[in-house]
Amino acid sequence: MTRFSAILPFALGSLALASQDAFQSKCNQFAKKIDLPNVKVNFAEYVQAGTNLSLPDNAPSCGASSQSVSVDLCRVAMAVSTSNSSEITLEAWFPREYKGRFLSTGNGGLSGCIQYYDLAYTAQLGFATVGANNGHNGTSGEPFYKHPEVIEDFAYRSIHTGVVVGKELTKKFYDNGYDKSYYLGCSTGGRQGWKSVQKYPNDFDGVVAGAPAINFIGLLSWSAHFYPITGPPSSKTYLTAAEWNIAHEEIIRQCDAIDGAKDGIIEDTDMCHPILETLICKSNAKSKANCLSPEQVNTVQQILSPVYGINGTLIYPRMQPGSEILAQPIMYNGVPFEYSKDWWRYVVYNDPTYSGANWTVKDAAAAFAQNPYDIQTWNADISPFQKAGGKVLHYHGMQDQLISSEDSKWYYSRVAQEMDMAPSELDEFYRFFTISGMGHCGGGDGAYGIGQGTRTYAGSDPKDNVLMAMVKWVEEGVAPDYVRGAKFSNGPGSTIEYHRKHCKYPRHNVYKGPGNYTDENAWQCV
Repeated sequence: MTRFSAILPFALGSLALASQDAFQSKCNQFAKKIDLPNVKVNFAEYVQAGTNLSLPDNAPSCGASSQSVSVDLCRVAMAVSTSNSSEITLEAWFPREYKGRFLSTGNGGLSGCIQYYDLAYTAQLGFATVGANNGHNGTSGEPFYKHPEVIEDFAYRSIHTGVVVGKELTKKFYDNGYDKSYYLGCSTGGRQGWKSVQKYPNDFDGVVAGAPAINFIGLLSWSAHFYPITGPPSSKTYLTAAEWNIAHEEIIRQCDAIDGAKDGIIEDTDMCHPILETLICKSNAKSKANCLSPEQVNTVQQILSPVYGINGTLIYPRMQPGSEILAQPIMYNGVPFEYSKDWWRYVVYNDPTYSGANWTVKDAAAAFAQNPYDIQTWNADISPFQKAGGKVLHYHGMQDQLISSEDSKWYYSRVAQEMDMAPSELDEFYRFFTISGMGHCGGGDGAYGIGQGTRTYAGSDPKDNVLMAMVKWVEEGVAPDYVRGAKFSNGPGSTIEYHRKHCKYPRHNVYKGPGNYTDENAWQCV
């Protein structure tokens, strides 16, 4: 070995150490360099890869006391005033291995929970990432009570404020700033993405919006109307978990093979309209263990039907069939749905004693008339976003137990009509994908591993990852024609049993063969 070759590894190691020290030092000094209006920096700290980050200030109801971090990054925590009586808690995570991209994450439910798992996920992929608490802490709607500024933060202001501040910090922290700006969110996060598209068309170059809580008042009305249908567990109209399983098996029996394959999954719920009278127990049946009473069958029929208002207008479409087992513990459990109850309790009526037990469509009318800060997020003219050059990838699970995928189809139709565009024209900037066998933002019986977060991660290749597919669309002009999902044997990280290419709406998947249904090439979008 020459003297030079012996010194080289040492020199390279010293350079790496110096680089590490420079990044760490820059992070530790960064708080002193932040001087932005309405921004108070709580701390800036270096977080080393492999750290299990303790989150002592995270509200217990958020359910996350720690977060594992897989890459070196600089974590900046701030309080940002949004009015004289409101503020958001904002965090920015700047990875060492930065790819020149800015990203904002979203939230869920009515919650004021920073989704640390999304911050960790996107920082791991090289994005400078921000996440905020939506203007309040915890999952309850109580902070909305007689506090319209907090409602305004929740409706739109938290995300936009975080984006404005986050972009400025990204330009300060990295010498080259950022090249493109992205958004990633599901559920309430999906609604926040669509609100950004509708209200702030220049905030993002690319938006990935999953299972969005758009038609927000309609959604909460729909969720509220389940309890009056099922009643409490003592009611004749109530179904136990076992009885919902009976209903689910019959729905699958009638609808599973419509797509050409018997795999326990309904590919296109539009084609599933089960005849539920087949579930009624025969009068002379010796056992009623595998059938339902007429009252229970009526319950299932009502739940699989749209909700109409007092003037006959559609409030919200039906729950899609096939989601029964996932939905039962949350939506049909014999108590009023918590988020809906909180909305009428703390926003619509400002009455903490409101129980939600006697909800009617008159309550829906009161909420629609109020619609604070246009939280409906239902504007179908997104031409400003189109003209700004933005792209939006919208997806929804066909087994979603919390937000019916039918609502996403309704919105797509409204956009097409409002903008007078055929699907082939919308494809230039707006693509919607239906994900069979996916529950709410993940989980389910099918190939739900599409890579929008840690719970659905199956690789970072754009063909397996909706976020990286969006990057490829924005930066290379290559739009996705399908979203490829992975079917895990036992959740993310386990063996992948098969892949399936989920179709771009309004196409749907049909099994053509000749291979097994687990062969992704045996399916065709038609």
